[in-house]
Amino acid sequence: MSKRIALGLFLAAAVLGGCQKKAIPTKSKASNRPMPEAVRAMNVDFRFLSAKGKAQFDMQGNQQAANINVRIRKDSVIWISASLIGFEGVRAYITRDSVQVLDKLHREYYAGDFAYLSQRLNVPVNFEMVQALLLGNYLPPLNPATEPTVQTDGSVQRVSYEQAGLLVQQLIELGKARVQQLTVNDPATQNKVTVDYTDFRVVERTPQSFAYTTQLQLQQGTTKPTAATISYRTVDVDKERLQFPFSIPKGYARKK
Repeated sequence: MSKRIALGLFLAAAVLGGCQKKAIPTKSKASNRPMPEAVRAMNVDFRFLSAKGKAQFDMQGNQQAANINVRIRKDSVIWISASLIGFEGVRAYITRDSVQVLDKLHREYYAGDFAYLSQRLNVPVNFEMVQALLLGNYLPPLNPATEPTVQTDGSVQRVSYEQAGLLVQQLIELGKARVQQLTVNDPATQNKVTVDYTDFRVVERTPQSFAYTTQLQLQQGTTKPTAATISYRTVDVDKERLQFPFSIPKGYARKK
């Protein structure tokens, strides 16, 4: 159960999880590159962001739910806690070059780098990708030489590009200047991942709206789709300087 929660907590990274492994660089400064002028997306800007809500998972008919608490220090730290029936089961502490996961249910922990997520999801993952997908921000190509194709269809802008054999497409709602859908398709395997951002609300102390609901669907061939939904109750931006507590209790076994 804890493994499933841990993977669900990394919903942002799982956007590519249904596609076969490709030669994609794991270290990228995509978030530091300026957004192409033609792309009309506005990313959430902040120093500290906190969000609380519920995550629901449907994996091959097995449904689970957990309360989650997400804290982010922009471009620096992502902290996630998941609780079941009032008891914390999983805590994650992610930086630009490290991933630490505490499994309280099994008194185990992992401490390493992004190879952990890459191995679990069978695709290279980096900090910029996780942060962008948790926030619903525009996700630029990992390869800075890749130029996206931009098309406008009424009130929606369609941004697409090919990345190591994967077809990536983002739909941007021009009225809100926010990404409303991200799809990643692998033509070779016909696997597809779709992430929908809905229930946009203006957050205090920032001009950007935030998607209070994130829905992910993973289709692998003809198997039954795997789905996950995160619904936030509260989202606060720069309300206070956040703490990111993380320590390994005595007696916990390190998971290799």
